[in-house]
Amino acid sequence: MLWISIYDLVDSHSEKEIYMIKTHSFTHPSKRGVSSYSRPLRKSKKRITKTSTTDRFSGRPTLRPTERFARTFNRSRGKFGKKGKKRIDFSRFIKKAEYIEEKPHISKYKFSDFPFDNQIHKNISIRGYSSPRPIQDETIPKILEGKDVFGLANTGTGKTAAFLLPFIDIVMKNKNEKVLVLAPTRELALQIEEELRGLASGSRLYGVVVVGGLPITKQIREIRSGVSFVIGTPGRVTDLIKRKVLDLSFYRRVVLDEADRMLDMGFRDDMVFILGKTSPERQTLCFSATLSPEVKRLTAQFLKAPVFISVIKGETAKNIDQDVIHTRTKEEKLEKLKEVLKKEGSGKVLIFRERKHLVDSLVKELAEKGFKVAGIHGDKRSRERIRILDSFKKDRIKILIATDVAARGLDIPDVTHVINYDIPENYDTYVHRIGRTGRSGKKGIALTFV
Repeated sequence: MLWISIYDLVDSHSEKEIYMIKTHSFTHPSKRGVSSYSRPLRKSKKRITKTSTTDRFSGRPTLRPTERFARTFNRSRGKFGKKGKKRIDFSRFIKKAEYIEEKPHISKYKFSDFPFDNQIHKNISIRGYSSPRPIQDETIPKILEGKDVFGLANTGTGKTAAFLLPFIDIVMKNKNEKVLVLAPTRELALQIEEELRGLASGSRLYGVVVVGGLPITKQIREIRSGVSFVIGTPGRVTDLIKRKVLDLSFYRRVVLDEADRMLDMGFRDDMVFILGKTSPERQTLCFSATLSPEVKRLTAQFLKAPVFISVIKGETAKNIDQDVIHTRTKEEKLEKLKEVLKKEGSGKVLIFRERKHLVDSLVKELAEKGFKVAGIHGDKRSRERIRILDSFKKDRIKILIATDVAARGLDIPDVTHVINYDIPENYDTYVHRIGRTGRSGKKGIALTFV
């Protein structure tokens, strides 16, 4: 009988051979008293010592062979089973900005035209909103009519106020109404709650942010005290439902903000579970920057005859100057990055990396060279991430290095440069990343290292 590790198979056999071995030659370890890391092959007298996985994967948690095989097999075949990973055309990262004076949007309505409570109109004036932005102009009347809405809009278009304003008005006129807002990240959820506090000031309406990384006991206490808005990430909302703390059967207003991002992050099952717990007579709003097949399926399943509204004008903003930087070695790559950061005009710079440890290593390297830099990723504590983002917004630090957790939804004003230090996985991710610069008609620069 031959003993062989699945990791050796991955390295030394073709995909077809691996598949044949996996499906036809393995006996389940429970029937043989075998370690889960190896499998017996029949009809062979040769014995090979089991291979340790510790050194090869540098101490990372060991996967079961089937999981390891599935990941290797899927990576090699690419999306939809096509052999070979889909390549990104680097020429799409090169586009000179078109310096065109931005024409002001001609609104159909004024904020005074909307039948909001007087307190809301007062808060709108305090916040300096002059006239509705395109997404607000199109969606607010439909929301007030009680219709489901699908809004296709990039970040920074004013969609948060587009759904908060009418829902605040609805709740002020009927205190029994409850609103649930789902967002992909802690930072976006906190940002929405901050916007809610400003727009609902003086109304005696309150919201709670329910996200991982912050004390759940405080969140439970606030929910039980009675709040009109629950704003959270799918994982924490699901946890609170299962703890029987959050009863969504009375929630008739639901917002899926950055729905495509939530799906990308693997929250589909949680989203389906959560929506299934809300009132069947709910009004559902869905906002997304892309219209992927997965988003379409979600919309078809949970939105009733939605009004489709799009305010996206092309893949990337015309006022973003996009280019690539070619490098051959890690040392050359770091030197060219430092040259970019020292150039005049490099004000507020957002750098993206693919992995958490890569964020930390680049922060250390740049800090040693005297740059005011910080990094955020999923392993940072929520309070630390909030503090770093606040420092970046207030120019206490000039360079922020992040994983894609910061690529969507966050309101970071006046970013002059977005740098893809690592090549994004796909073009949609690229579009989401560079959308942090060139906002409100200002010029932006997007650079990608290749």
